[in-house]
Amino acid sequence: MKKHIANTKKGLLLTLILMGMLTSVSAQQDAQYTQYMYNTVSVNPAYAGSRGHLSIAALYRNQWLGLDGAPETQTLNVHTPVGYRGVGLGLSIVNDKIGPTSETNFDVDFSYTIYTSREGRLSFGLKASANMLDIRYSELDEFEVDPQLQSQQDIQNKFSPNIGAGVYYHTDKFYAGISVPRILETEHFQSSSVSTAVEQMNLYLITGYVWDLNPVLKFKPTLLTKMVQGAPLQVDLSANFMFNEKFIAGAAYRWDAAFSGLFGFMISDQIMVGLAYDREITDLGATRFNDGSFEVILRYDFIKNVANMKSPRFF
Repeated sequence: MKKHIANTKKGLLLTLILMGMLTSVSAQQDAQYTQYMYNTVSVNPAYAGSRGHLSIAALYRNQWLGLDGAPETQTLNVHTPVGYRGVGLGLSIVNDKIGPTSETNFDVDFSYTIYTSREGRLSFGLKASANMLDIRYSELDEFEVDPQLQSQQDIQNKFSPNIGAGVYYHTDKFYAGISVPRILETEHFQSSSVSTAVEQMNLYLITGYVWDLNPVLKFKPTLLTKMVQGAPLQVDLSANFMFNEKFIAGAAYRWDAAFSGLFGFMISDQIMVGLAYDREITDLGATRFNDGSFEVILRYDFIKNVANMKSPRFF
């Protein structure tokens, strides 16, 4: 019985994977985040250095808990302003796995910021990327799948370069940005018997505002929109409350896809930990093998003089 259940779970996931691999043109999408508001540099290079000090963040996402080989994402990024000339630099590593496929992106970000007013900052960013792709067709041998797939040679460390760009504006209370992290429609691989996988441009729009409801309570609604050719428009809406500059709680909705609960805690003025849990509202979410998606982020800010800081940045 247990073996039958395990095979059913693997078969369900395999079906999802093959649906993407057998299309004539596959639109490669960037990794998905629920806590995008704390991981902005991954999607917009202009954010690099905008926190005003060296900042390091690590994020782990496990999607569709209960399905063997379901998507997993690990992200590590570091960014900082450089000197007093408005320059920011960043480095990101993103590892994304699903079933027999995995890809790793190494990103270097550059930003330049100008003052538009006493509080306003406008930043322009560039991103240079190196993508490494692995596809292990040999792992499909135990399933009854298309023989054309089983006969393929494994793809190991297929290298693809790319570039990206973004614009980001912020004050102490408001922020907005638009970006395309990967501009080149790079061909990952092509085969006479298996479809071509091509990188498609993902266009991001992100914005948010922080309201001081009273001396101890802040409210921040945010919006992330992602557009990519060959995929439905993705809209993420979230609303977070921060109490006493320490506790963060909120909810999010991914249009026609999932509801999420978000929780965060400022361990200190420099350390923040955030948790998110997604519950799918699609047909996949209705299966008894899908226990939702889990995400955790840890961020450390190297603040030189905590005593002179007015309050922790909410974005």
